[in-house]
Amino acid sequence: MSDDIWRRRDENNRDDSAGYGTDFGSDFGTVQFADDPTAEPALSFGDGDTGNLPHWTEPATGEIPSVNDDDDDDVWGTFQAPSDPSRRPERLTIGTDPTDERRRNPRDVTGDFSRDMPRDPSRDITGGMPRSGRPQPVRRSGPRGPRPGVGGRDMPTAVTTGLILVAVFLGAIMWRPAAVMLIVLAVVGLAAVEFFSKVTEKGYRPATFAGLLTCIAAPLAAYWIGDAALPLVFVLGFLATSIGFLGATSIQSGPMPNVAITTMAMTWIGLMGSFAALILRFSLLETDPMHPVPGHAGTDTLFMVVVAVIANDVGGLFVGSSVGRTPLREWVSPNKTIEGAVGGALASIVALVIFGSQNGTWNSLGEWIALGLLVAVMAPLGDLVESMFKRNLDVKDFGSIVAGHGGVLDRFDGFLFVLPSAYYLMLVLQPWL
Repeated sequence: MSDDIWRRRDENNRDDSAGYGTDFGSDFGTVQFADDPTAEPALSFGDGDTGNLPHWTEPATGEIPSVNDDDDDDVWGTFQAPSDPSRRPERLTIGTDPTDERRRNPRDVTGDFSRDMPRDPSRDITGGMPRSGRPQPVRRSGPRGPRPGVGGRDMPTAVTTGLILVAVFLGAIMWRPAAVMLIVLAVVGLAAVEFFSKVTEKGYRPATFAGLLTCIAAPLAAYWIGDAALPLVFVLGFLATSIGFLGATSIQSGPMPNVAITTMAMTWIGLMGSFAALILRFSLLETDPMHPVPGHAGTDTLFMVVVAVIANDVGGLFVGSSVGRTPLREWVSPNKTIEGAVGGALASIVALVIFGSQNGTWNSLGEWIALGLLVAVMAPLGDLVESMFKRNLDVKDFGSIVAGHGGVLDRFDGFLFVLPSAYYLMLVLQPWL
């Protein structure tokens, strides 16, 4: 554009051309250099709103030229218009593609080994727990119609079975402590068998042999040696359980939950049941000069415990079913109420007063009340804990060997919590003195 300006000036006014620029002839015409003087006005655009443009040799001012918004031609509109997203070409796969994300093992991305666990319910080591890892509310199948008997029990069968058990127990006490010890071993062993069978049915894989052996060995060692033998028994039981899982082929054996549930059975059934043997052992200390204890102290104490627990169960059952309105823990067992617990406590104290007057060891009102209050607290607690475990496994009973009562563990759950407490209460009170 500047060449045309200079050429027109050269044609119109040849006389003025000598005053500025340099003439290169017809090929290039007159060229204006920076150092040449000129009388031409500075270039401007539009109506002059932007002012005169500075010479290109002058330093920059930093000002931004204005833009005429009335221009109908929107040059930048084409750049702002949305364009169609480009499609990703289909993956071309020949054979197997090891980089395909769809073929990648989830464990390689998240590190979550639980995704590789078997989905077969018979191999579910979590006991039927959902994949989210959070326990879900138990939904029991079947209609919820009225159940026969008080508290849902078949009362004639339950009473008959209970009387037979009491008669066997009284006969063993009258014979010798060793006979009672055989009953203790039978109860603990059968309860352990029921527990391991039920949790195995629900998907766990406990170390059943090591667990059963520990549960049976614990009361034997307690009766023979005393409480000093119990730590060794349970340490050996835990070692046998843990080492057994070391022989598994993979992590799929679930060592942590299965060792934990095996140890739980050892503690709940084996250890707590061993306190019955420790109580009976006091009947063996009559000839020990260091421990002058009457020969009937162990059997008397165990008899009083059995009387108190049975009375608590019967009193709580009838009072709770009659006037019970406030559940102890509704989500665990809505049928166990505070009113029933109070009725069971009163029934325990009354039974201890009646039978304690004929007892040669526990023969004072303060001792009867203390033992009755202990049973009133620990027996319902043991019953609630067992109900909680059954609800978690979604089972009604752990077994059915005891007619009218369910399984052995269902019948003696309260005893497991009462026995340790009664043992230490006996050590504190020493009722034979």
